[in-house]
Amino acid sequence: MKTELNYINLSYQTNSKKEYNIPLSYQLFGKDLFSAPIILVNHALTGNSDVSGEKGWWKKLIGENQVIDTNKYTVLCFNIPGNGYDNFLIDEYEDFTPSDIANIFLKGLEKLNIKNLYAIIGGSLGGGIGWEMLTKNPNLAEIFIPIACDYKTHDWLHAQCLVQKFLLNGNDKPLQKARIHAMLCYRTPQSLNDRFQNKYNQEKQLLESEDWLVYHGNSLNERFSLKSYKLMNHLLMNINAEEIQLEKIQARMHMISVDTDLFFPASEIRMCFEKLKEKKENIFYHEIKSIHGHDAFLMEYEQLNKIIKNIL
Repeated sequence: MKTELNYINLSYQTNSKKEYNIPLSYQLFGKDLFSAPIILVNHALTGNSDVSGEKGWWKKLIGENQVIDTNKYTVLCFNIPGNGYDNFLIDEYEDFTPSDIANIFLKGLEKLNIKNLYAIIGGSLGGGIGWEMLTKNPNLAEIFIPIACDYKTHDWLHAQCLVQKFLLNGNDKPLQKARIHAMLCYRTPQSLNDRFQNKYNQEKQLLESEDWLVYHGNSLNERFSLKSYKLMNHLLMNINAEEIQLEKIQARMHMISVDTDLFFPASEIRMCFEKLKEKKENIFYHEIKSIHGHDAFLMEYEQLNKIIKNIL
């Protein structure tokens, strides 16, 4: 069910006052635009606009008769400019912040004449961009579902992204090494220990856990450019939606955390929920139980589907 990439050409001045021409690409799934409620999906760091269909990275969530049912909804997903999926790359990636990406997505919606969304759903970085969008336009959506993310990058995550930045600026297999480090933050010690149990691959003469990490490093290197990964890491490092604006968001919010998440800890998300709950009535908190850490939002589909089904 893959749809073709569509483009919106935008002129954009970044918050750092740099001028860019942005070919904002996007895909639509399900019902024709304006014939059904529209759900905007913001993709995560290594994701893209291809969210549904045979190769869709969220196909267990979005599709015909899935929880986000493309028989009922129009699903829209923009590519973060510079993610490389549409071959558009950005050289000076530090010109952009998640606030800029939110501005660009809002401009994209304006160009498509979309004034209101039924829902915004985003995982990790995508959820952070959702926070940024709604603090800029509090009336944009009826429902907001940020998954495994917060309205800002906290110190621990910033520190891990800093290590990623150091690795990405190295000369020896930068992307592979950065990905190997990232995988150790996306998962938990229990997740790796339970899976591999110190098993040794005699043929390759190394631990199976090491083989798995090297595989992920090489795999990302084959499908992601260094330039794109630097940009995405920089964005993850700098989510910073304006805190004072959070309580003005009109959408019914359903914050979903993972109890073992090392990147966006459940304790931080719960703290945000508790603070907003003092100001807002239409806000709810859900927690996925998993040994897998941050990546649980891409693995624990039975739990995630159940939560989202009850929301939509």
